Amino acid sequence: MHTDLVAALDIGGTKIAGALVDGDGSLLVRAQRPTPAREGAEAVMGTVDEVLGDLMASPLWARSGSVGIGSAGPVDAAAGTVSPVNVPGWRDFPLVERVHKTAGGLSVALVGDGVAMTAAEHWLGAARGYDNALCLVVSTGVGGGLVLGGTLRPGPSGNAGHIGHISVDLDGDPCPCGARGCGCVSSAASVRSDGGSAAFWQSS
Repeated sequence: MHTDLVAALDIGGTKIAGALVDGDGSLLVRAQRPTPAREGAEAVMGTVDEVLGDLMASPLWARSGSVGIGSAGPVDAAAGTVSPVNVPGWRDFPLVERVHKTAGGLSVALVGDGVAMTAAEHWLGAARGYDNALCLVVSTGVGGGLVLGGTLRPGPSGNAGHIGHISVDLDGDPCPCGARGCGCVSSAASVRSDGGSAAFWQSS
């Protein structure tokens, strides 16, 4: 069987999205569910399974050769685990192992979602043609990734370039990531829907 597609998963605090992607970057099949971020670990994994199930129901699934995951972080790419700050039920959650099982044994690669976004921008987007780039994402959290010398640099854990948890107020409130304070860029500048503080970005 010709396996020319990749199954992609984007896991964040607001939504879990999936797609079957071809070699040109076209999304041939899409699926999406809201993230039950305040529920337990298995509820969140159940939503991942539902998104994968939608992709697997497509006749194109047979052409998928692997699964790529960009997850809210921090992640541990070497261990295959994730501990997203905005998904409290997942701490050292064995996401790669679980997706590998659900996907019928396909190989699975894991990076932080900011790194995945950076790879896409360098391949097809705003960073295309540049040897060096820092790409940022501002959503439920703040993340990022690095391209140096024309090569994506995820770092050994898959979190390189993740600026969202650099402390900017060492005397601030504790952040779920373990650092102090409101202090973390993600805590101070993320786009939030729970009525908390938010940064408002305006282009001139």
